[in-house]
Amino acid sequence: MTKDIVFRTSLLIVLLVVGIGFYDPDLLDKVSTAVHTNIINHFGWAYLLSAFLFLVFSVGLAFSRYGNIKLGKDHEKPQYSYFGWFSMLFAAGMGIGLIFWGVSEPLNHYMNPPQHIAAGSGDAAAFAMRYSFFHWGLHPWAIYIVMSLSIAYFSFRRGMPPLISSCFYPLLGDRINGIAGYIIDILAVFATIFGIATSLGLGALQINSGLAHVFNLPNSTASTLVIIGVVTVLFITSSLTGLDKGIQLLSKSNMMLAALLLIFMLIVGPTSYIFNVFTSTLGEYANRLLEMSLQVNPFQGYEWTKDWTFFYWAWWIAWSPFVGLFVARISRGRTIKEFILGALLAPTLLTFLWFSVFGGAALNLELQQGANIGSAAVSDASTALFSVFEYYPLGDLLSLVAVILLLVFFVTSADSATFVLGMMTSSGSLSPPLAKKLVWGLTESAVAATLLLSGGLNALQQMAIAAALPFTMIMLLMCYSLLRALSQEDRDLYSNEKF
Repeated sequence: MTKDIVFRTSLLIVLLVVGIGFYDPDLLDKVSTAVHTNIINHFGWAYLLSAFLFLVFSVGLAFSRYGNIKLGKDHEKPQYSYFGWFSMLFAAGMGIGLIFWGVSEPLNHYMNPPQHIAAGSGDAAAFAMRYSFFHWGLHPWAIYIVMSLSIAYFSFRRGMPPLISSCFYPLLGDRINGIAGYIIDILAVFATIFGIATSLGLGALQINSGLAHVFNLPNSTASTLVIIGVVTVLFITSSLTGLDKGIQLLSKSNMMLAALLLIFMLIVGPTSYIFNVFTSTLGEYANRLLEMSLQVNPFQGYEWTKDWTFFYWAWWIAWSPFVGLFVARISRGRTIKEFILGALLAPTLLTFLWFSVFGGAALNLELQQGANIGSAAVSDASTALFSVFEYYPLGDLLSLVAVILLLVFFVTSADSATFVLGMMTSSGSLSPPLAKKLVWGLTESAVAATLLLSGGLNALQQMAIAAALPFTMIMLLMCYSLLRALSQEDRDLYSNEKF
C-alpha cells in the first residue's frame, strides 16, 4: 500500500487541477494568474540566482578533486559513443522547444525588447540573439546536470533506486523511505507533469499552425485539442507496446531530419550573415554571461524579465526530473568531469547554431529585406517559423518537414515522459506497470488540454512557473547532499589508502 502513496497522492493533486479546469476554466485561469503573479513578484529573483548557482556548482565540481569519480563502478565503460550520447542529450533537453522558439523568440525580443532598447533597431536585434543564447545555453544544462548527476551518482555508484528522493540519503538517511521521501517524489511528479504539459501544449499549437499554413486547416483551439487527442493515442500505443527499437529508430531519424533542415536553411539562407550572427553573439554571450546571469532589471525592463527569463528558468527546473532521469540513464560509466563538460558544451553549441540559422535568417528578412514577419511572431508565436519559410525555396515542403519533426518530438517526448512518470511512482522500477503508464499518458494530455482551454499559452507558462518554485529548493538541497556524499567517499578512499 505504502509504495503507491506517491502515485495516488500526486495523481489526486493533478486530477484536482484538471477537474477545476474542465468545470470552470475561468476560475483556473484566475487562480493560476494570481499564483503566478505572487511568485514572480516575490520570488522571481530566486529562479535567477538559483540557476546561476547551479552553473557555478557544475563547473566547480567538474574541476574539483571529485571530477574523476565514475557514475558507476570503477571498471564500467560508457554504454554509448560520444556521438550517440550527444545526440540523445540534445534531443532530450530541447526537442519541441527549439522548433517552436528558434524563430519566434529572437523576433519577439527584436520587436518587444525592454523599454531601454529601441524596438526594431540593430541594438534590439543584437539583444534578441544574445538573450536567445542565454535562455537556451549553459544555464538550462546546468539545471539538468544537477538533477541527472545526482540521480546517476546515487543510483549507479551507490546502488539506490533511481528516484529523486534517493539523492537525499546523506541528509535524511532511511527517512527517504518515509513521508519526507514521499513528499520529495510527489513534488517531482507535480513539477514534471506541468513542465511536460507546457511543452506538449506548445507543440500542439505549432503543429496546428503548420497544418493550417500548408493545408489551410482551421487554426483554432478545437483543432489543437484534436491534435492532442490524436498524438495521445500514438504515444500511449507506443508506450504500452514497448516498441523500444522503433522509438529509438524514430528518434534518430528525427534528429537526422532536423540536421538536414538546419543544413538546408544554412545553405539557402544568408550563410555569411548567419555565421556573422553566430560569431558576434557568441562573443557577446561570453562577455556578458555574469551580467545576464544576475540581471533582474528592477529599474527598467522588469516586466520583460518576468515574461521571459523567469519563465524559462522555471520551465527548465520543472523539466529537470524528467530530463534528469533520462540523461542519468544514458550517462552511466562516464566520469563526473566528462559528464559535466560534455553535457554543458556540446548541446549548448548545437543550440547556438540552431538559433543563429533560424533566428539569424528571420532577422535578416526583417532588417535587410524589409519583410514584415516580426509582427506575426508577436501576435502568434506558433506561426513564426512558417512565416520565414515562405521567403525560401520549397517553403511548403519545409513547413511540412517542421510539422513532422514536431509530431515525432511530441510522440517520443510524451512516450519517454510516460515511462519516467511510471517509474517515479513505482518505487523506481525500470519496468513500471502498464496501467500506470496509461494513466500518466492520459493525464499529461488532459493537463495540456485543460491549460490551453483555461488560458492558452499564458496558462501553460504560469503553471510551469508555479510548479517549479518548491522544486527549486529541493534542487539547492540536492547540491549540498551530493557534495556530502562525494566528500564522504573521498574520506573513505583516503582512509583505505592510508591503512
